[in-house]
Amino acid sequence: MFVDDKLLDKLEKLAMIHIAQEKREDFKEELSEIIAKMDSLQEVDTDSITLQKDDKTPMRPDLPEDSAIRDQILKQAPKAKDGYFIVPKVIG
Repeated sequence: MFVDDKLLDKLEKLAMIHIAQEKREDFKEELSEIIAKMDSLQEVDTDSITLQKDDKTPMRPDLPEDSAIRDQILKQAPKAKDGYFIVPKVIG
């Protein structure tokens, strides 16, 4: 795949970056090489490889617990009320 100016512009916009005009050609060449290497992975024959996974996800019981850690954390806060942190107003 060849990286042209249109694709590079799109990538700039998506990544929210700016590529200087004098570096654009280098970027296009490097990206084209990277994409070519990634495309070569599609040619690897993986049909004979079996997936090594366990279909069972270990589960734990989802039981409510009375956790005292919240109270310990709130005791260290400069201000707290009704189980919540009290913080200064940020937006006016």
